[in-house]
Amino acid sequence: MTTIKDIAKAAGVSITTVSRALNGYSDVNEKTRQKIIEIAKQLNYSPNTLARSLVMNKSKTIGLLVSGLTRESTKDNFTFEVLAGVNQYVSEVDYDMVLFSTTSTKQREKTYTQLCRERRVDGAILQGIRVDDPYLQEVVESDIPCVLIDIPIESETVGYVTTDNVLGAKKAVQHLISLGHRQIAMMNGYEFAFVSEQRLKGFKEGLLEAGLPVPEHLIANGAFKEERAEEEALRLLTKHPEITAFFCASDLMALGVMKAAKALGKRIPEELAIIGYDDIILASYTNPPLSTIAQNKFAMGYEAAKLLIDMLEGKERSRVRVLETELQIRESTVKNYT
Repeated sequence: MTTIKDIAKAAGVSITTVSRALNGYSDVNEKTRQKIIEIAKQLNYSPNTLARSLVMNKSKTIGLLVSGLTRESTKDNFTFEVLAGVNQYVSEVDYDMVLFSTTSTKQREKTYTQLCRERRVDGAILQGIRVDDPYLQEVVESDIPCVLIDIPIESETVGYVTTDNVLGAKKAVQHLISLGHRQIAMMNGYEFAFVSEQRLKGFKEGLLEAGLPVPEHLIANGAFKEERAEEEALRLLTKHPEITAFFCASDLMALGVMKAAKALGKRIPEELAIIGYDDIILASYTNPPLSTIAQNKFAMGYEAAKLLIDMLEGKERSRVRVLETELQIRESTVKNYT
């Protein structure tokens, strides 16, 4: 195996110069650096990343820590798209990425800091963690930098990436109102999710700005699960047949509401309009295709990775990234939408 000693001998320089040139130190002449890099390529030099990380106290590896990853959650493809975005950015810079999942059992056994140090990551991106999870406090208090997906906490070592959930929900409600709907129900997620709080706020603001009352009795929690949303929608639609439209805080829950509507013989969108949130892959393949508020999950992962690496390298100007959403109109709200 080629070593830096071999490169130094071939280049006619010291081992220290080779080491500093390959690790990007600025005190090496550029012409010398390029010569060393070229010789390293010719000799098929592969750096010992473990040794380098011990010397530099950096592994140049970030982690994507996912909480609550289950078989059901794979249906919405959210985590995969975030992962793809993270992977795209780290492939553009000199970093690596590892994926590791956490559960409440694992969290009791090992702290966030222990997990990161065992995996030898310089920092981590966290996705899927609940705001009431005690693990979140550990993360915030750790000296290992992290970026949170959809949890708005900012400090010297913590940043976050999210979308404008309030505006996204308002777009959905305004769309339904523009179609003449006045009896609009909402299928929210669960209490301890930041996006649930924000999308509920947007739902209420959209109604109030249109001069409509907020129907508290028509708001249910589907826990971001298809089956739970179906059960809640059956209850609401049976008890309140005056409902003509549903805004759902996720597409997965919208699928459950669609099942409930069909079970009750309600035609979509003629008798019940349904709009979701996320624009998962399945949204355009449902029958009828689902209108939704699209958020760019790939961009969330990409921006999270960029922000974390900028934080690690002291380049960040802001530790907050808020991305836009887009109203995607399909046949579940408008017949013959094409």
